[in-house]
Amino acid sequence: MPYQYPPEGETNLSALLIDEDRLFDAEPKARAVARALYAGIKDLPLLSPHGHTDPRWYAENAAFPDPARLLIVPDHYIFRMLFSQGVRLEDLGVPTADGTAIEADGRAIWRRFAEHYYLFRGTPTRMWLDHTFATLFGLTELLTPQNADAAYNRIAELLQRDDYRPRALFERFNLEVIATTEGALDDLKWHRQIRDSGWKGRVITAYRPDAVVDPDFEGFAANLDRLGEITGCDTGHWTGYLDAHRQRRAFFKSFGATSSDHGHPTADTANLSPKKAGALFDKVRRGKADAGDRALFRAQMLTEMARMSLDDGLVLQIHPGAWRNHSPSMMGRFGRDKGFDIPAETNYVKALKPLLDAVGTAPDLMVVLFTLDETSYARELAPLAGVYPALRLGPPWWFHDSPEGMRRFREMTTETAGFYNTVGFNDDTRAFPSIPARHDVARRVDCAFLGRLVTEHRLGEDEAHEVAHDLAYGLAKRAYRL
Repeated sequence: MPYQYPPEGETNLSALLIDEDRLFDAEPKARAVARALYAGIKDLPLLSPHGHTDPRWYAENAAFPDPARLLIVPDHYIFRMLFSQGVRLEDLGVPTADGTAIEADGRAIWRRFAEHYYLFRGTPTRMWLDHTFATLFGLTELLTPQNADAAYNRIAELLQRDDYRPRALFERFNLEVIATTEGALDDLKWHRQIRDSGWKGRVITAYRPDAVVDPDFEGFAANLDRLGEITGCDTGHWTGYLDAHRQRRAFFKSFGATSSDHGHPTADTANLSPKKAGALFDKVRRGKADAGDRALFRAQMLTEMARMSLDDGLVLQIHPGAWRNHSPSMMGRFGRDKGFDIPAETNYVKALKPLLDAVGTAPDLMVVLFTLDETSYARELAPLAGVYPALRLGPPWWFHDSPEGMRRFREMTTETAGFYNTVGFNDDTRAFPSIPARHDVARRVDCAFLGRLVTEHRLGEDEAHEVAHDLAYGLAKRAYRL
């Protein structure tokens, strides 16, 4: 017998899912302080200094596709959960690498999603979706198989309206700035189109050079050839290769970039002499490098990127610790970013030392560290950021972008790094409609944490209001030089 949800009589979304006190402390005094703090920051503009939304949306400002292709097909948080319970990615409309047929009916995908919506109970995905359904699309009932078609019709109808196009939603969301992320070889044509359109929304890019710094990236040698072609630099030699990066970074800065982003398997860095680095590059370039050489090259390139950041001012973001594409069969069938990236143990104290020896005390450098290994918060990351001027802690990321993950982060880092060696919130998402929900969760969790400090007489309430504003807005604006 299929599982029936919700129970009879429990259909009002506002009562069940978006209670005005959600995520606040159950203790009355702490909850009252959290309410007051939240009231002072809830309407602040949203800063999204790193993410993965598609710049083409803002460039063309076309109507979004059907609800399934907007909310389900591109969201690995959703389809990885469904796949874990036996739903094939093909049946969710996820494109295959070889062009094999997939489900093309958006309504069929949506119905399948609704049948399994109960799987998301207790997850941040459920919280984001319910917030989006209620505040953006005006749904008033929990999504079920019984009301799936009505919800689909409502959302599909709204998506055809001009006030639901990307630029209108950008403005409705009160986004002050959003950064997309493009690879080093991207021509940034969509950013050029946005700039040339005269629209005032601030959409900037970020420099992501993984394809030309990671020898294990597919097509690496051809990518270096292409890097040389578009820059006019000799990427067959170390000095020309570095010059090509400098040129591309300057090009990205001309389209608003304030940061670079690096998704390395580990946090390893190196500080080789120019002669040794050049010899290593020659080995990598010729395809003669073994696994150790390739790891050393990635490590050296993080330090080189940090040195370039000292020159051009780009914030260096390091996103290490994901075993990406853990399933080779799924990678072969569907390609990258299909939910099969898994957190791995990550060392920071030893791994970052070569970079920190080189530039860690430079006050003008901003290196933002992210982690998927929470065991490193109190032991490694907070002590490092609590003393090195160049380091800041990025917010809980990916698997830990959740109320519990955010609470653990504050509890484990504040005592050593404080608030001001962190960079506020960063939604880091492809799911554009969920951005307000993600920021709202972060603001509520931070206000709840501050409320507890106030009621425990560890922080004055006037100070808590200042900190709440900084966590929601000021820290990200300063750290990312926005």
